[in-house]
Amino acid sequence: MTLDNYRFPSHRLLRQQNNPDRTPLVLVACGSFSPITYLHLRMFEMANDYARINTQYEVVGGYLSPVSDAYKKAGLAESRHRVRMCELAAEETSSWLMVDPWEALQPDYMPTAKVLDHFEYEINHVLGGIVGPDGETRKHVKIMLLAGADLIGTMSTPGVWAEKDLDHILGNFGAMIVERSGTDMDEALANLKQWEDNIHVIAQMIQNNVSSTKIRLFLRRDMSVQYLIPATVIQYIDQHKLYTEDAEGKSKDKEKQ
Repeated sequence: MTLDNYRFPSHRLLRQQNNPDRTPLVLVACGSFSPITYLHLRMFEMANDYARINTQYEVVGGYLSPVSDAYKKAGLAESRHRVRMCELAAEETSSWLMVDPWEALQPDYMPTAKVLDHFEYEINHVLGGIVGPDGETRKHVKIMLLAGADLIGTMSTPGVWAEKDLDHILGNFGAMIVERSGTDMDEALANLKQWEDNIHVIAQMIQNNVSSTKIRLFLRRDMSVQYLIPATVIQYIDQHKLYTEDAEGKSKDKEKQ
């Protein structure tokens, strides 16, 4: 797929809201997903539960948005592979998650604020939001960032994020943040006080610290990652010989060019 033939995926987006007393919500997770893990997928389920139990939102869709190759992060497989692995994971494990390749197709790195603007445009302007429970009125969909606690840690560090981007993301969209061990949430949130009403912290009732970095390490050491990532993703990695020592070497060579 290229930007020329790109089409926004909406096949699993709930087109009619069920609860008239709630605000429809779409969750967007941006990241490398190199490769996608069960924790990435689990975050959406935790956020869905949190929204239903603790807020007035009704989740009507969820999207994975892999970064483009221009991000040039260590261990980053080509975007076409990362998008496909996310698609396989969503197809295998979920009935409501989707993968949007728009960010991955960009020739330049795309700031998170602009990615969220893209979802706002596609869902609320192109699609016109979703139909309300009465079957007639159109309702505006709230777009919200879903991320791990490590992201909120970088947001609270001076100079890492542009102030205007922070204000746009946290002020206009908001975020659901899943706690992770090793991140001091109180310290991170202390520097983001002006947006605290738009930041929802989700506690992990069952700790899961699996990460893409650890998965890549296991694969380079020829160790099993069964039950850490979806089976179809493991098959894809094996088929395309991703995250081997040779693949990592080629990736580093590309970064130098």
